[in-house]
Amino acid sequence: MAPAPYAMEVERSRGRRHPEPPHPYRNPYARDRDRIIHSRAFRRLEAKTQVFTTRFSDHFRNRLTHTLEVAQIARTVAGALGLNTDLAEALALAHDIGHPPFGHAGERRLDERMRRYGDQFEHNRHALRIVEQFEMRYLDFPGLNLTFEVREGIVKHSRDYTAAEAPDLAEYQLDSRPPLEAQIIDPVDEIAYHIADTDDGFEARIVDPDHLLAEVEFVAEIYREVDRGHREGRHWMKLTEALRRALDRMVTDLIDQTRAAAAAAGVGDVEDVRRAPARLARLSPEVAAGAAAWKRFLTAHLYEQPSIVADRARSVESLDELFQFFLDRPGEMPGYFAEQARQLPVHRVVCDYIAGMTDSYLLRLHRERVLGQRPSTKRSSR
Repeated sequence: MAPAPYAMEVERSRGRRHPEPPHPYRNPYARDRDRIIHSRAFRRLEAKTQVFTTRFSDHFRNRLTHTLEVAQIARTVAGALGLNTDLAEALALAHDIGHPPFGHAGERRLDERMRRYGDQFEHNRHALRIVEQFEMRYLDFPGLNLTFEVREGIVKHSRDYTAAEAPDLAEYQLDSRPPLEAQIIDPVDEIAYHIADTDDGFEARIVDPDHLLAEVEFVAEIYREVDRGHREGRHWMKLTEALRRALDRMVTDLIDQTRAAAAAAGVGDVEDVRRAPARLARLSPEVAAGAAAWKRFLTAHLYEQPSIVADRARSVESLDELFQFFLDRPGEMPGYFAEQARQLPVHRVVCDYIAGMTDSYLLRLHRERVLGQRPSTKRSSR
């Protein structure tokens, strides 16, 4: 498919902070994608929570498997729209690398801690710090030296900022929209986790399929279509087929609606996308309403289920106690962070250290440092 006129072509990239010679067979966005995949932060996603902090099943998603699903969908959407698939894939792969242990609950607790000092924690901004500072893989520059458009998309893919609220992000054209390759990531992320979290909820026997069909008409309508064509099929297989068709329906709707929005806005190039009064990547009102009802169902019947809430609360309390431990004893952190704590506000350094941990590493460190239990001979990852 020929590139759309509003695709972000590599020839128009603002490039890297530190100039590098071109690669003989990979374009800059493909190189960024590969740098993200090979980063330590990306590997740590394998041991970070998606929904379940306790792994009752080997089939549950974690942040890494969720990220791979988002990347697959994003590449499909970008290809159908004639966008730059390498850029879209790089942004999808990086969209969650700033998440701390225990998902959004861990993010909220770190943000609460930071706000006591007039600071804040947000996973998109932390992701930017990871790729610009904490990944140390090159002799010539700090971080991964990603292109401007990938760095911009990391912080702006899910929301817009004003210069007043985010002066530290001023270089990222806060008065304009990001390219469409970045705009599609947030709706793709939501589509992916609607399907995945429902599937994992079935696996955990927490989500009742009949309740889903009774309360979410968007899914029920698709299930009825499946049932009409497969009367003798097993119920769970028809549920699986309904989820697959729901995924396809939402992705197709996103493609169609985004293409229509770009045409209606008269965008002729990526600068028109940037100047548009609203984001162009969107679902139709009907599908968006169905997705919203689905999200409300998952909140009530999965995310806020007592067993999930209790497990999450215990984990987040461990995070909070470990934060206080290192706040009181910054010298107990590894050498790099202990040195940083002598130069920067201690709360900032402790936050950065904890945010980079995997769930399992944080819990092990909490047992050893806070609870004083003897370390296991089995190593955990950070």
